[in-house]
Amino acid sequence: MKYYLIAGEASGDLHASNLMAALKEEDPEADFRFLGGDLMQSAGGTLVKHYREMAFMGFIPVLLNLRTILNNMKTCREDIRRYQPDVVILIDYPGFNLKIAKFVKTQLHLPVYYYISPKIWAWKQYRIKDFRKYVDRMFCILPFETEFFRKLNYPVDYVGNPSVDSVAQYKEHQATSKETFIRDAGLSGKPVLALLAGSRRQEIKDNLPVMLEVASSYPDYEPVIAGAPGIEPAYYDLYTGNRSVKIVFGRTYPLLQHSYAALVTSGTATLETSLFRVPQAVCYYVPAGKLASFIFRHFFHTKYISLVNLIAGKEVVQELFGDRFSHRQIQDELGRILHDTDYRNTMQSGYDEVIRALGAPGASKRTAQLIYKSLQH
Repeated sequence: MKYYLIAGEASGDLHASNLMAALKEEDPEADFRFLGGDLMQSAGGTLVKHYREMAFMGFIPVLLNLRTILNNMKTCREDIRRYQPDVVILIDYPGFNLKIAKFVKTQLHLPVYYYISPKIWAWKQYRIKDFRKYVDRMFCILPFETEFFRKLNYPVDYVGNPSVDSVAQYKEHQATSKETFIRDAGLSGKPVLALLAGSRRQEIKDNLPVMLEVASSYPDYEPVIAGAPGIEPAYYDLYTGNRSVKIVFGRTYPLLQHSYAALVTSGTATLETSLFRVPQAVCYYVPAGKLASFIFRHFFHTKYISLVNLIAGKEVVQELFGDRFSHRQIQDELGRILHDTDYRNTMQSGYDEVIRALGAPGASKRTAQLIYKSLQH
């Protein structure tokens, strides 16, 4: 069968590539065409456009790149029309993907499946009407999403979480010794403080300078930056300045495996950090912090922004965003994480609850089986 996939950022590229590998096991004749990244390309098939050309975040960047976004959408529509796939599989990235879903259903009348639901449970619940109209089947990766969609009378499948798969696969087949990681990364041997400042340029620009300032307050720990896919080292140099801080690319999991603590922007990285049981503080800058916090408290439908807390249903990690994003508050929280053993143990116990809620590995395989079986019918 012919599969067309669309992933608009690094995490989507990872999860889509694992899904493609699983689909190949179910369907040896699988043919892939996609908008995505290097990992999807390594899984096989034809890359139409790289997510680096698509990942615009925030009102101003979207406005400034509107012509590029519209051209990308036009290219995608025309390419799907020519390819005539058996199914279009969308991975998160709702602003773009829901428009493509509408086109595919209304113009081409092809099946549309969604893997990794957009986070409409946080806000924009009105988008459920688009799912009802344009998405034939939804595969969710967060356990609480099934109940959310059930209340909206939209049945979905919970397939497990692909980050569980990725981390389990790493631990089983690729885990490195601490000595090897220290040597390869050129580290000093001090306890490692991981800095995961996001996968987009704007996130790095907004979060990394403060993370580095806070890390410098704890000289007994060595900060190491997790370089994001598609971001060149020179971009990080703009914010590291004269600091002799190490950056590792393509080695986020080894970094987390051997870290004592972490400062992490909200997103998939917070969940991956919890799967490695690394105590963390979630740091996420947003403009007009006080206003952003007010809007979040009064207009969002959830109390938390991090996947760790959302899955746990309680505050396991501190979320320092909006009016809580400051050098002092991040520094104070990191100090507790580094020096308070009871605090660390409590956080890790919360992680264990999250890990149990997510269930066993196998999300990609379960999703591939459901997709292939449904298309056969």
